[in-house]
Amino acid sequence: MLSLSVDADEKFRYEIKDILEMEMKVLEALNFYLVVFHPYRSLPEFLQDSGINDTSMTHLTWGLVNDTYRMDLILIHPPFLITLACIYIASVHKEKDIRTWFEELSVDMNIVKNIAMEILDFYENHRLFTEERVHAAFNKLATNP
Repeated sequence: MLSLSVDADEKFRYEIKDILEMEMKVLEALNFYLVVFHPYRSLPEFLQDSGINDTSMTHLTWGLVNDTYRMDLILIHPPFLITLACIYIASVHKEKDIRTWFEELSVDMNIVKNIAMEILDFYENHRLFTEERVHAAFNKLATNP
């Protein structure tokens, strides 16, 4: 039995059959349409179209796309914009000038730059969690019952 606690006084208990029933209702609400588009699909095409054939640039961009799944970007923005933001970050990091390629695209670069800033903010926030801070937190949790 799964127990979800909202408040110390208030507990809700769900059995597996309840969860499966709710899952079925969600699927019905989606009309069983479970096609999901990912930023990976457009990545090779965009890299080729932009003239980037540098392996390190491709690996960096692919890694950035991987990391976007640790954020809620995929729920907010179309996948192709996330891909473009990752290419934008990688091109700035690797000092590749692909501004003319971005100018040729019919896409709002302000949105791409905002997505890029969200990705960079994610990295900045996770940089604050050093290994020492994590170990200190675990030690504190282990000593307090």
